[in-house]
Amino acid sequence: MTDNYGRIIDYMRISITDLCNLRCRYCMPAQGIHWLPMEDILTLEEITEICRQASKTGIRKIKITGGEPLVRRGCTELIGMLKTVPGIEQVTLTTNGVLLAQYAKELYEKGLDAVNVSLDTLDKDKYAEITGFDAFSKVMYGISEMEKYPVPLKINVVPHRGVNDNEWQQLTELARDHSLDVRFIEMMPIGLGQQFQPVSNMEILQKLQKYYGVLKPDTRVHGNGPAAYYHIPGFKGCVGFISAIHGKFCAQCNRIRLTSIGQLKPCLSYADSISVKEAVRNQQGDEVRRLIEQAILSKPCGHSFENPSAVTEMREMAKIGG
Repeated sequence: MTDNYGRIIDYMRISITDLCNLRCRYCMPAQGIHWLPMEDILTLEEITEICRQASKTGIRKIKITGGEPLVRRGCTELIGMLKTVPGIEQVTLTTNGVLLAQYAKELYEKGLDAVNVSLDTLDKDKYAEITGFDAFSKVMYGISEMEKYPVPLKINVVPHRGVNDNEWQQLTELARDHSLDVRFIEMMPIGLGQQFQPVSNMEILQKLQKYYGVLKPDTRVHGNGPAAYYHIPGFKGCVGFISAIHGKFCAQCNRIRLTSIGQLKPCLSYADSISVKEAVRNQQGDEVRRLIEQAILSKPCGHSFENPSAVTEMREMAKIGG
C-alpha cells in the first residue's frame, strides 16, 4: 500500500513490551518508568492477528522491538508464529543483547531473519555508566553465540558527545574480523534523547575516511532501514550510517510502528496514534485492517527532528518502541 506521498509502506516495527533489563540514559530514567499492566499489553495472538491483517495491506517485513523484547515471555514463540503469517517475508529483532546468548539457538530455529544488537561502547566501565548495569560481558558473549548461526547481525551505536564519540574507530573495527555491520545512528530528540548533544554521522564518516582512506559505498541490500553503507578494504563487514537529523530520509520512509498497547504510530516524531487494541480484542479483523490503512494514510511528509520544538512525541522510547 502507498501513502499519500507515494511511498510504499511495507515495514512495521512492533514493540512487544515496555520492560527492559537496562537503563540506558537516553532511553529510560535511572529509576525506571511506570510499567504498564500486563492486561494492557497485546497478547502474542493479538500481535499475530494484527500482522495477519497488516500483510493484507502490503506489510511484508516485521521488526520486533521493546523495551527489551527478549524479556517478554514467549518472544521466540512469537517470531515463529509471525513466520507462518501469509505474506510476511521477513521477521527481525532488535535487542540489547543481554539475553541473546540464552536465546540465540532458539531464535535461529524459529526462523529469525536478522538481529540488531545495541552496543554504544567497548569500554566495560563506560558501558555500565551508559546503561546502568555491568552487563558488557553478557552482551559480547551473546554476540559471539549469535555468530554461530547464519543470521545476519548488525551492531547499533548511538554516539553522544563527550561520552562515546571518541570510540568510532574501535567500534568500526568490530566489522574487520566479524561478518557483521556496525551502524552509527544519530541521536533523535525523543524523550530523554533531547537532553544529549547528537553527533553528526558526517563527522564520523569524515574521521573514518581520514583514518582508513576512501570508503567504497556498498549498494547491496543490508536490511529494511534507511542506512547508507560503506565497505572498508580488508573488512568482513560494513559500516553504516542512519542519519535522521543530518541526512533526512523521510522521502524513502517505508514504515509504521505498533506499540505494545496497540497504538499505531505513523511517525516517530509526533504523538499522533491510532489504537487497534479494541478492534483486535473484539476479533474485528476488517476493522483492524481499516485502522492500519488509516495509519498509513496518516503518515506526514516528514519528521521534525531538525526542529525539536515541533516534536510532539514526549514519551520515553521504551514506551514507544525502538
